[in-house]
Amino acid sequence: MMTSKEIRDSFKSFFASKGHEIVPSAPMVIKDDPTLMFTNAGMNQFKDIILGNAPIKYPRVADSQKCLRVSGKHNDLEEVGHDTYHHTMFEMLGNWSFGDYFKKEAIEWAWEYLTEVIKLDKERLYVTVFEGSPEEGLQRDDEAAGYWEKYLPKDRIINGNKKDNFWEMGDTGPCGPCSEIHIDIRSDEERAKVNGASLVNIDPDVIEIWNLVFMQYNRKADKSLEPLPAKVIDTGMGFERLCMAVQDKKSNYDTDVFQTIIKAIGEITGSVYGQDTKKDIAMRVIADHIRTIAFSITDGQLPSNAKAGYVIRRILRRAVRYGYTFLNQHQSFMYKLIPALIETMGEAYPELLQQKTLIEKVVKEEEESFLRTLETGIKLLDKQIEETKAKNSTVLNGTDAFTLYDTYGFPLDLTELILRENNMSVDEDGFKAEMQVQKDRARNAASMETGDWVVLKEGDVEFFGYDVTECETEILRYRKVKQKNKEFYQIVLNRTPFYAEMGGQVGDSGWLITDDEQIDIIDTKRENNLSVHLANKMPKDPSAIFIARIDEKNRTATECNHTATHLLHEGLRHILGNHVEQKGSYVSPTVLRFDFSHFQKLTDEEIRKVERYVTAKIRDNITRVEMRHVPISEAKEMGAMALFGEKYGDDVRVIRFGDSVELCGGTHISSTGRIGSFRIISESSIAAGIRRIEAITAETCEDYFYTQQDILLEIKSMFNNAPNLAQTLHKFFEENAELKKQMEEFMKEKTVQLKDALIKKKQVINGIDVFVMNGSIPADIAKDIAFQLKGQFPQNSAFVGVTDSGNKPMLTVMLSDDLVKDHGLNASQIVRDAAKHIQGGGGGQPHFATAGGKNVEGLSSALQEILEKIR
Repeated sequence: MMTSKEIRDSFKSFFASKGHEIVPSAPMVIKDDPTLMFTNAGMNQFKDIILGNAPIKYPRVADSQKCLRVSGKHNDLEEVGHDTYHHTMFEMLGNWSFGDYFKKEAIEWAWEYLTEVIKLDKERLYVTVFEGSPEEGLQRDDEAAGYWEKYLPKDRIINGNKKDNFWEMGDTGPCGPCSEIHIDIRSDEERAKVNGASLVNIDPDVIEIWNLVFMQYNRKADKSLEPLPAKVIDTGMGFERLCMAVQDKKSNYDTDVFQTIIKAIGEITGSVYGQDTKKDIAMRVIADHIRTIAFSITDGQLPSNAKAGYVIRRILRRAVRYGYTFLNQHQSFMYKLIPALIETMGEAYPELLQQKTLIEKVVKEEEESFLRTLETGIKLLDKQIEETKAKNSTVLNGTDAFTLYDTYGFPLDLTELILRENNMSVDEDGFKAEMQVQKDRARNAASMETGDWVVLKEGDVEFFGYDVTECETEILRYRKVKQKNKEFYQIVLNRTPFYAEMGGQVGDSGWLITDDEQIDIIDTKRENNLSVHLANKMPKDPSAIFIARIDEKNRTATECNHTATHLLHEGLRHILGNHVEQKGSYVSPTVLRFDFSHFQKLTDEEIRKVERYVTAKIRDNITRVEMRHVPISEAKEMGAMALFGEKYGDDVRVIRFGDSVELCGGTHISSTGRIGSFRIISESSIAAGIRRIEAITAETCEDYFYTQQDILLEIKSMFNNAPNLAQTLHKFFEENAELKKQMEEFMKEKTVQLKDALIKKKQVINGIDVFVMNGSIPADIAKDIAFQLKGQFPQNSAFVGVTDSGNKPMLTVMLSDDLVKDHGLNASQIVRDAAKHIQGGGGGQPHFATAGGKNVEGLSSALQEILEKIR
């Protein structure tokens, strides 16, 4: 039986023999495509080629691509682990042709690989072809069907509808019919009873393993189709499903892809796979999710509360929850699975082993953090259950269930599980309504309407920004964009000095200039390998010849920060150790931000050493050495730093400043001396094992020093320009601490006196001891006295404070427990009603509440209303 490693290698070897270039997997986390957070299909890394925005280097390509899907038609996160074939992270085996071969070869080689190389049973295979779409004028894909008839009888070539057998990249762009290959994994007895052809796309035991996409059209914004000038083959085969078929299993999770991890889960948790349905689901969920989490971290995406990071955090918390509920894991444990994952996938993806320590630390800290939150959420749910039962209801409010989901990471099924144990259910419609509101809000925030590109002329895009700050240019294409009720234009130039945002460096701003007009370029983005210039309006004559000029002052400031980032990286490795690796950066004209792997807070001494190291490099005035189109192997031999999670081509650009050598596509200052000065302004943790430094250079650094100097001079003037300010301040704080201590003693005595005075003049209203405090008394003292009196008079007592501290009216009400339970009084409601007299508001608990306001004159009326309610 072939192992998963042998299957992966056999695929690559087969297509290499057919003239395909075998390329490495692109990162799973996408950084430079605004339409995608994650690589969700094998074609993502070739999107620029398919769209015609990048040259075709190899007409035939094949690879194994790590992918992530957590939503949409292909996958539902909540299904992962419950069935045999859904996953979050998965591998996609694929082969591509860019204007080379088409349907005949794609079908022929797919059949040859499946039946002759890995020897799947031909009698168990079925294929689908596009049945056509009369409303779009599309005929049945008889061409593909004809090629399949060489290998399969017609009754195993099944027509598929547009939903299943017409692939589209998005609302617009390349698209075309596809042909899916399905395998029947049922037993011979089951196959004899029911023909597998009737179960295609219906029964999970007749499962799709390979999809051959024939891109031959372009979908325009008006939904019409036009033929593509160069046809594309794009195939994708689910690696996990293929292993299941080859290894004769009924579940992806029973293959060696997952079994090593599942066995490790069993050993750590004391569970045995295959004996308990709920535990089995939990083990499958954890085995799937730990792969996703680990690969995301190696690609530079840490769990967080925003965008891609939130997706990863949600997946991690789902796994923790299953371990907590079904495997009795109330302490972190998933980080212990990383060695098993490395054993399974480390050979194909060496980044797992290289970043093992970081992955373990991040996962462990995230586990521990969520376990604390989980405990809190369960307590909140217990309270909600109690309150729901008190209303004689057995249905939890959908809004409450959504709060648990959104705030505490409780999936709905966990809430339902706990409710069932209490003979209760949840208002699912209410939950779904809240979920839809959130989805609509997110969709509206991110939605962007774009028209078709207006193409003025065809041509290549050339970037001159490494060498010049302005150049003559023409507009190739433009389109209007609407986002968040704002309209702007995206403009593509044939020649540009504008750097498009990438690799952490912000995009350039500047101008498009003619003799009679100047158009502001407000930003430059990279989209599908194009430099897209953003402008609030279009030139009067888009076909004119323009001068494209960048804002040179901003560019120079950005370059100072970018070069300083390289020096900072070198300095950190020199002072802290070679374990330091860049995990992210942001470079703008005003600030640089650098994220790096390190497992403890930097000391003040270490920060100063790093600053001195970078400053020394600045004083050395090291000249920039730039090497373009360097073979990647040669660059690595030079010792150039390559970042995990970045996709590099065969040829790269290398930037050297002395001992600092990095692969980098950004712009840099000509020599380090031009940076002038450098200072770290903050150092903090952003995740387990990841630190962040923010720093400034050049003019920003000078402004910072002047600001600090002005503050220091102002403080000195407060102390009569004392010659030894530190000694003077030390003495000042000692005296202040002593005065504060004396004041506290005084206030304690004052509080006792106030309390005794209140006891002496207490009122008795309907048998209730009422203590009324008024006057200019701080709110914290009023609260302190209220709790003291409640302890001294625990039955039939009420404290009412109507005080004025610094011309700020304050109401305070404390009720003994029996007045709340037996007589129905509610301090929170009382202060809310009375607060209208002081033009304010407040609240609290039934036994204690406060309110503040603006109108001191209303205190008397507020007191009368409170006393009346008590009466």
